[in-house]
Amino acid sequence: MSNALFADDVIFLQRLLKSAGLYTDIIDGDWGPNTDAAVTAFETRSAQIAATLGTFDPRTEKNIQTLHLRAQEAARAFLRAVDGALGANITVRIISGTRTYAEQDVLFRKGRFGNPPPRVTNARGGQSNHNFGIAWDIGVFRSGAYLPESPLYNTAATVGLAAGIIGLEWGGNWTGFQDRPHYQLATNLSITEVRERFERGQSYIT
Repeated sequence: MSNALFADDVIFLQRLLKSAGLYTDIIDGDWGPNTDAAVTAFETRSAQIAATLGTFDPRTEKNIQTLHLRAQEAARAFLRAVDGALGANITVRIISGTRTYAEQDVLFRKGRFGNPPPRVTNARGGQSNHNFGIAWDIGVFRSGAYLPESPLYNTAATVGLAAGIIGLEWGGNWTGFQDRPHYQLATNLSITEVRERFERGQSYIT
């Protein structure tokens, strides 16, 4: 993480850091010494997780480093499990990580309110687990070419879920809308409860 990440939404950053137990001051939107110290602690722990579980391509690394620390561990363990398991010339990357409420609202407006299609999400800001640092989307690539649709997403899920990563959930198992690139950590809470805890800087991961 760096000063540039979430620099336009320091309240969001403080909520994420506080929910991870790293920021102990009030959530006030002021990037002061306590916020800076929490960012440094976050960066240090992120580096330790990467050293233990491995690093990946630059796009994946950028997105992983936006995640809650527990989600970073799960995402790296998932990628270690699927690395090389899907066949020759097939790679899996994380193409989306944490989004602020404002970034989520930008996505929500796609395909709506006169904006050109397609619609890419039904969730407004504060209504997606991507807004709380616990969700990520993967992309499957063959020889560097992105595959937006492929049975390999199911294969990746089979391999990744078999790795025994605690709390890992796959969007392809949802009973309603199935989101095969999507993974998240379990909370056993409603999205409203997660949002309320996140905004207070409280833990919401089981």
